[in-house]
Amino acid sequence: MSSASPAVGRALNVLMALAARTGPVSAATLARELNIPRSTVYHLLEVLVDHHFVVHLPEQRGYGLGVAAFEVGSAYMRHEPLELLARPILRRMVDAIGETAHLGVLHGAETLYLIKEQPAVARVPVTLVTDVGVRLPAQLTASGRSILAHLPAPQVRALFPGNTAFVVRTGRGPSSLPQLRQLLAAERSQGWAEEDGLITEGLHSVAACAFDHSSRPAAAISVTRRADRSPVAVSDMVRAVRHAAQQLTWAMSGVAPPGFFD
Repeated sequence: MSSASPAVGRALNVLMALAARTGPVSAATLARELNIPRSTVYHLLEVLVDHHFVVHLPEQRGYGLGVAAFEVGSAYMRHEPLELLARPILRRMVDAIGETAHLGVLHGAETLYLIKEQPAVARVPVTLVTDVGVRLPAQLTASGRSILAHLPAPQVRALFPGNTAFVVRTGRGPSSLPQLRQLLAAERSQGWAEEDGLITEGLHSVAACAFDHSSRPAAAISVTRRADRSPVAVSDMVRAVRHAAQQLTWAMSGVAPPGFFD
Protein backbone atom coordinates (compact mmCIF):
# COMPACT_ATOMS: atom_id res chain seq x y z
CA MET A 1 0.00 0.00 0.00
CA SER A 2 1.31 3.46 -0.86
CA SER A 3 2.35 5.64 2.06
CA ALA A 4 0.00 8.30 0.68
CA SER A 5 -3.06 6.04 0.91
CA PRO A 6 -3.89 6.77 4.58
CA ALA A 7 -3.83 10.51 3.86
CA VAL A 8 -6.09 10.05 0.84
CA GLY A 9 -8.50 7.96 2.89
CA ARG A 10 -8.60 10.54 5.65
CA ALA A 11 -9.20 13.35 3.15
CA LEU A 12 -12.11 11.41 1.68
CA ASN A 13 -13.47 10.78 5.18
CA VAL A 14 -13.36 14.53 5.82
CA LEU A 15 -15.29 15.18 2.60
CA MET A 16 -17.89 12.55 3.45
CA ALA A 17 -18.29 14.00 6.94
CA LEU A 18 -18.86 17.47 5.50
CA ALA A 19 -21.30 16.08 2.94
CA ALA A 20 -23.36 14.47 5.71
CA ARG A 21 -23.90 17.79 7.51
CA THR A 22 -26.33 20.56 6.60
CA GLY A 23 -24.10 23.37 7.86
CA PRO A 24 -20.50 24.33 8.59
CA VAL A 25 -18.42 21.96 10.72
CA SER A 26 -15.47 22.96 12.89
CA ALA A 27 -12.09 21.29 12.57
CA ALA A 28 -12.33 20.21 16.22
CA THR A 29 -15.63 18.44 15.54
CA LEU A 30 -14.18 16.68 12.51
CA ALA A 31 -11.14 15.58 14.51
CA ARG A 32 -13.33 14.19 17.28
CA GLU A 33 -15.86 12.44 15.04
CA LEU A 34 -13.23 10.93 12.72
CA ASN A 35 -10.76 10.14 15.48
CA ILE A 36 -7.99 12.02 13.66
CA PRO A 37 -5.44 14.29 15.34
CA ARG A 38 -6.52 17.91 15.12
CA SER A 39 -3.24 18.95 13.48
CA THR A 40 -3.82 16.35 10.76
CA VAL A 41 -7.37 17.59 10.18
CA TYR A 42 -6.14 21.17 9.77
CA HIS A 43 -3.54 20.00 7.24
CA LEU A 44 -6.12 18.01 5.27
CA LEU A 45 -8.53 20.94 5.29
CA GLU A 46 -5.83 23.28 4.06
CA VAL A 47 -5.11 21.01 1.09
CA LEU A 48 -8.83 20.56 0.32
CA VAL A 49 -9.40 24.33 0.49
CA ASP A 50 -6.49 24.92 -1.89
CA HIS A 51 -8.15 22.56 -4.40
CA HIS A 52 -11.64 24.10 -3.87
CA PHE A 53 -13.18 20.90 -2.47
CA VAL A 54 -13.73 22.66 0.86
CA VAL A 55 -14.48 26.28 1.71
CA HIS A 56 -13.44 27.93 4.99
CA LEU A 57 -16.13 30.07 6.63
CA PRO A 58 -14.23 32.01 9.32
CA GLU A 59 -17.20 33.98 10.66
CA GLN A 60 -19.00 30.68 11.29
CA ARG A 61 -15.82 29.01 12.57
CA GLY A 62 -16.30 26.06 10.29
CA TYR A 63 -15.86 24.42 6.93
CA GLY A 64 -18.26 23.37 4.18
CA LEU A 65 -18.10 21.70 0.79
CA GLY A 66 -16.59 23.79 -1.99
CA VAL A 67 -17.38 24.21 -5.66
CA ALA A 68 -15.08 21.36 -6.79
CA ALA A 69 -17.09 18.89 -4.72
CA PHE A 70 -20.26 19.99 -6.48
CA GLU A 71 -18.62 19.73 -9.87
CA VAL A 72 -17.63 16.12 -9.14
CA GLY A 73 -21.15 15.32 -7.96
CA SER A 74 -22.71 17.02 -10.96
CA ALA A 75 -20.38 15.11 -13.30
CA TYR A 76 -21.58 11.84 -11.81
CA MET A 77 -25.22 12.81 -12.25
CA ARG A 78 -24.57 13.87 -15.86
CA HIS A 79 -23.70 10.34 -16.88
CA GLU A 80 -26.05 8.37 -19.06
CA PRO A 81 -28.14 6.62 -16.34
CA LEU A 82 -29.73 9.91 -15.30
CA GLU A 83 -30.63 10.73 -18.88
CA LEU A 84 -32.03 7.24 -19.48
CA LEU A 85 -34.24 7.56 -16.42
CA ALA A 86 -35.38 11.08 -17.21
CA ARG A 87 -36.06 10.93 -20.95
CA PRO A 88 -39.31 8.90 -20.87
CA ILE A 89 -40.58 11.04 -18.00
CA LEU A 90 -39.96 14.22 -19.98
CA ARG A 91 -41.48 12.69 -23.09
CA ARG A 92 -44.73 11.84 -21.30
CA MET A 93 -44.90 15.33 -19.80
CA VAL A 94 -44.31 17.03 -23.16
CA ASP A 95 -46.97 14.87 -24.82
CA ALA A 96 -49.44 15.83 -22.09
CA ILE A 97 -48.74 19.55 -21.82
CA GLY A 98 -47.63 20.41 -25.36
CA GLU A 99 -44.67 22.60 -24.40
CA THR A 100 -40.89 22.19 -24.51
CA ALA A 101 -39.19 20.54 -21.52
CA HIS A 102 -35.60 20.24 -20.31
CA LEU A 103 -33.55 18.24 -17.87
CA GLY A 104 -30.85 20.34 -16.24
CA VAL A 105 -28.14 19.83 -13.64
CA LEU A 106 -25.88 22.17 -11.73
CA HIS A 107 -22.37 22.55 -13.16
CA GLY A 108 -20.55 24.82 -10.77
CA ALA A 109 -22.54 28.06 -10.79
CA GLU A 110 -24.18 27.25 -14.13
CA THR A 111 -27.14 25.22 -15.34
CA LEU A 112 -26.14 22.53 -17.85
CA TYR A 113 -28.92 21.17 -20.06
CA LEU A 114 -28.78 17.41 -20.69
CA ILE A 115 -32.09 16.72 -22.42
CA LYS A 116 -34.45 18.81 -24.52
CA GLU A 117 -37.84 17.37 -25.46
CA GLN A 118 -40.21 19.20 -27.79
CA PRO A 119 -43.84 18.51 -28.69
CA ALA A 120 -44.37 16.63 -31.95
CA VAL A 121 -46.57 19.50 -33.11
CA ALA A 122 -45.89 22.78 -31.34
CA ARG A 123 -48.98 24.87 -30.61
CA VAL A 124 -46.83 27.99 -30.52
CA PRO A 125 -43.31 27.79 -32.00
CA VAL A 126 -40.65 28.60 -29.39
CA THR A 127 -37.02 29.42 -30.21
CA LEU A 128 -34.80 28.57 -27.23
CA VAL A 129 -31.12 29.04 -26.44
CA THR A 130 -31.30 26.07 -24.06
CA ASP A 131 -30.11 23.28 -26.34
CA VAL A 132 -28.42 20.16 -25.00
CA GLY A 133 -24.94 21.00 -23.74
CA VAL A 134 -25.67 24.71 -23.29
CA ARG A 135 -24.68 26.25 -19.95
CA LEU A 136 -26.37 29.34 -18.50
CA PRO A 137 -25.99 31.24 -15.21
CA ALA A 138 -27.78 29.10 -12.63
CA GLN A 139 -29.19 32.09 -10.74
CA LEU A 140 -31.13 33.18 -13.85
CA THR A 141 -32.69 29.85 -14.83
CA ALA A 142 -35.67 28.18 -13.20
CA SER A 143 -33.82 24.86 -13.35
CA GLY A 144 -30.73 26.25 -11.68
CA ARG A 145 -32.58 28.01 -8.90
CA SER A 146 -34.79 25.01 -8.18
CA ILE A 147 -31.56 23.12 -7.38
CA LEU A 148 -29.81 25.99 -5.60
CA ALA A 149 -32.85 26.44 -3.36
CA HIS A 150 -32.16 23.08 -1.75
CA LEU A 151 -28.45 23.52 -1.13
CA PRO A 152 -27.25 24.61 2.32
CA ALA A 153 -26.49 28.33 2.52
CA PRO A 154 -22.70 27.83 2.92
CA GLN A 155 -22.64 25.80 -0.28
CA VAL A 156 -24.54 28.49 -2.17
CA ARG A 157 -21.98 30.97 -0.88
CA ALA A 158 -19.18 28.71 -2.14
CA LEU A 159 -20.73 28.87 -5.61
CA PHE A 160 -21.34 32.62 -5.43
CA PRO A 161 -18.56 34.17 -3.28
CA GLY A 162 -18.72 37.81 -2.24
CA ASN A 163 -16.72 39.07 -5.22
CA THR A 164 -18.98 37.36 -7.77
CA ALA A 165 -20.24 39.59 -10.59
CA PHE A 166 -23.81 38.42 -11.14
CA VAL A 167 -24.55 38.05 -14.84
CA VAL A 168 -27.79 39.47 -16.24
CA ARG A 169 -29.02 38.88 -19.80
CA THR A 170 -32.12 41.04 -20.05
CA GLY A 171 -31.42 43.60 -17.34
CA ARG A 172 -33.34 41.68 -14.67
CA GLY A 173 -32.62 38.98 -12.13
CA PRO A 174 -30.75 38.75 -8.81
CA SER A 175 -27.68 40.98 -8.75
CA SER A 176 -26.23 40.03 -5.36
CA LEU A 177 -26.01 37.07 -3.00
CA PRO A 178 -28.59 38.52 -0.55
CA GLN A 179 -31.07 39.00 -3.41
CA LEU A 180 -30.44 35.47 -4.62
CA ARG A 181 -30.90 34.01 -1.15
CA GLN A 182 -34.21 35.83 -0.73
CA LEU A 183 -35.44 34.46 -4.04
CA LEU A 184 -34.25 30.93 -3.25
CA ALA A 185 -36.02 30.96 0.11
CA ALA A 186 -39.32 31.87 -1.54
CA GLU A 187 -38.94 29.24 -4.25
CA ARG A 188 -37.88 26.55 -1.76
CA SER A 189 -41.02 27.27 0.25
CA GLN A 190 -43.36 27.02 -2.76
CA GLY A 191 -41.67 23.91 -4.17
CA TRP A 192 -40.86 25.23 -7.64
CA ALA A 193 -38.87 27.98 -9.35
CA GLU A 194 -39.93 30.45 -12.03
CA GLU A 195 -38.06 32.42 -14.67
CA ASP A 196 -39.93 35.01 -16.72
CA GLY A 197 -37.87 36.76 -19.38
CA LEU A 198 -34.54 36.57 -17.54
CA ILE A 199 -32.94 34.45 -20.28
CA THR A 200 -34.98 35.49 -23.33
CA GLU A 201 -37.64 38.19 -23.39
CA GLY A 202 -41.12 36.73 -23.80
CA LEU A 203 -40.25 33.22 -22.63
CA HIS A 204 -41.52 31.90 -19.30
CA SER A 205 -40.24 28.76 -17.53
CA VAL A 206 -41.03 26.85 -14.36
CA ALA A 207 -38.95 24.05 -12.86
CA ALA A 208 -38.94 21.59 -9.99
CA CYS A 209 -36.08 19.67 -8.41
CA ALA A 210 -35.55 15.91 -8.19
CA PHE A 211 -33.63 14.42 -5.26
CA ASP A 212 -31.14 11.61 -4.78
CA HIS A 213 -31.08 8.93 -2.07
CA SER A 214 -29.64 11.40 0.44
CA SER A 215 -32.35 14.01 -0.22
CA ARG A 216 -29.84 16.20 -2.02
CA PRO A 217 -30.89 18.09 -5.17
CA ALA A 218 -29.77 16.04 -8.17
CA ALA A 219 -31.42 17.55 -11.26
CA ALA A 220 -34.28 19.76 -12.36
CA ILE A 221 -37.11 19.37 -14.84
CA SER A 222 -38.44 22.50 -16.52
CA VAL A 223 -41.14 23.55 -18.98
CA THR A 224 -40.93 26.67 -21.15
CA ARG A 225 -43.72 28.52 -22.98
CA ARG A 226 -44.29 31.72 -24.91
CA ALA A 227 -45.73 33.98 -22.22
CA ASP A 228 -47.91 35.96 -24.61
CA ARG A 229 -49.32 33.19 -26.78
CA SER A 230 -49.32 29.85 -24.97
CA PRO A 231 -52.72 28.47 -23.93
CA VAL A 232 -51.12 26.52 -21.05
CA ALA A 233 -51.75 27.98 -17.60
CA VAL A 234 -48.87 28.46 -15.18
CA SER A 235 -50.64 26.25 -12.64
CA ASP A 236 -50.71 23.41 -15.18
CA MET A 237 -46.99 23.87 -15.89
CA VAL A 238 -46.22 23.78 -12.17
CA ARG A 239 -48.22 20.59 -11.64
CA ALA A 240 -46.51 18.99 -14.62
CA VAL A 241 -42.92 19.73 -13.56
CA ARG A 242 -43.53 18.79 -9.92
CA HIS A 243 -45.10 15.48 -10.94
CA ALA A 244 -42.24 14.76 -13.35
CA ALA A 245 -39.65 15.66 -10.68
CA GLN A 246 -41.38 13.30 -8.27
CA GLN A 247 -41.28 10.51 -10.85
CA LEU A 248 -37.57 11.10 -11.49
CA THR A 249 -36.88 11.11 -7.74
CA TRP A 250 -38.60 7.73 -7.43
CA ALA A 251 -36.78 6.39 -10.50
CA MET A 252 -33.42 7.31 -8.89
CA SER A 253 -34.51 5.69 -5.61
CA GLY A 254 -34.33 9.19 -4.23
CA VAL A 255 -35.92 10.70 -1.15
CA ALA A 256 -37.49 14.15 -1.25
CA PRO A 257 -37.54 16.39 1.82
CA PRO A 258 -40.56 15.61 4.02
CA GLY A 259 -43.77 16.93 2.49
CA PHE A 260 -42.08 18.35 -0.60
CA PHE A 261 -44.33 16.63 -3.13
CA ASP A 262 -47.51 16.74 -1.04
